[in-house]
Amino acid sequence: MANTDSSPRRFVGTPRVIVTRHLMPSVEARMTELFNASLNPDDAPFSREQLAQAVQDCDVLVPTVTDRIDADLIAGAGDRLQLIANFGAGIDHIDLAAAKQRGIKVTNTPGVFTDDTADLALSMIIGVPRRMREGISLVRRGHWTGWAPSGMLGRQLGGKVLGILGMGRIGQAVAYRAKAFGLSIAYHNRHRLPQALETMFGADYVENLDDLMAKADILTLHCPSTENTIGAIDARRIALMKPGSCIINTARGDLIDQEALIAALQAGQLGGAGLDVYPNEPHVDRRLCDHPNVMTLPHIGSATSEGREDSGHKVIANIRMWMDGHRPPDQVLEGLV
Repeated sequence: MANTDSSPRRFVGTPRVIVTRHLMPSVEARMTELFNASLNPDDAPFSREQLAQAVQDCDVLVPTVTDRIDADLIAGAGDRLQLIANFGAGIDHIDLAAAKQRGIKVTNTPGVFTDDTADLALSMIIGVPRRMREGISLVRRGHWTGWAPSGMLGRQLGGKVLGILGMGRIGQAVAYRAKAFGLSIAYHNRHRLPQALETMFGADYVENLDDLMAKADILTLHCPSTENTIGAIDARRIALMKPGSCIINTARGDLIDQEALIAALQAGQLGGAGLDVYPNEPHVDRRLCDHPNVMTLPHIGSATSEGREDSGHKVIANIRMWMDGHRPPDQVLEGLV
């Protein structure tokens, strides 16, 4: 049984740190200098068996979103595991309650990827209504016959309603960007923002998700995957949307009922979609790939060299603070996520 005493205690010696994926070279070099670090230069995702072995053989585990750190895995961890220093902001792949019960601290790297993810979301907020994916395909296949007054008509952004589900850091960054394009902002969130922030973003709070679905011309998702949000965008709610509206998802693939999304796209109820995440990654349903106005991206919302490097150094900072017996700056508190 791991130590459940939460009082600060300096780590004696050099911690054994296991990193599950290949990180930026500067980050791995620094980890090697500071810790007894086991790296993953091949970058192959750990199997369940490898994860089970890792948690029995380290003081610190550095997982990513591709690693499912559930209650059973944590229950089988060795007594030495004291910190799960996640690479990335999202922690819905880690059972926080189970970690707390074992006295294992969990940290993440919030704020690092906010602008990167918001930039990507905005590119699809612009690109889907303007049918950019379809236009690119037309040119590349050699089927474009030239400019025409009625050719490749999309939808204007100005005056349209952008519905934002989840108004945390990324949702707010999207709202800030979208306002410059003349979009009206409506949002649904667990907690309403302060009046000053609503005024700054020109954002209207919508208390009921159904009402947001009916109001939005473009819906963009920026909430975590929880028991309340998994499958929240289902057939009933998609049917509430305006004909020709669009859905953008850079958050988590399981927020949307994929079969319902595909049915609405094929029926023409939705005008298009922009997807960076999927329920069964890396598998992407061929029906999404084949639709002319679905932008299918390979989970690159946070994929900038600057962001990935900053995230890695945040992981290191969290580990070093824990080693010194202090509360890590990005410690996640179970129940407050």
